[in-house]
Amino acid sequence: PFQVVGGKVKKPGKRGRKPAKIDLKAKLERSRQSARECRARKKLRYQYLEELVSSRERAICALREELEMYKQWCMAMDQGKIPSEIKALLTGEEQGKAQQNSVKLAKAGKTEANSSNP
Repeated sequence: PFQVVGGKVKKPGKRGRKPAKIDLKAKLERSRQSARECRARKKLRYQYLEELVSSRERAICALREELEMYKQWCMAMDQGKIPSEIKALLTGEEQGKAQQNSVKLAKAGKTEANSSNP
């Protein structure tokens, strides 16, 4: 019953795990289910990427518009004109600084009043 091959004793039969008898229908159904899940994941991934691309395209358009606006402002200032938008920004910043200073003064006044009262 034993064979001697190359100085080793060989037992008859196959070595290792014996393949389990798998129902072919069950195996086919598992394969189909796996393919369905793969397609669903792929579809979600593509939807996500399409949304990402469209949001980036919108951001690019907004930045191009902003760049064009700044170009127009520069051209106007090169001609010696100050665009009204820049005037509004400058006066808005000045007003904002004045408001910040008044808030700081009001807070300082409150802290002084609180520290003087026991």
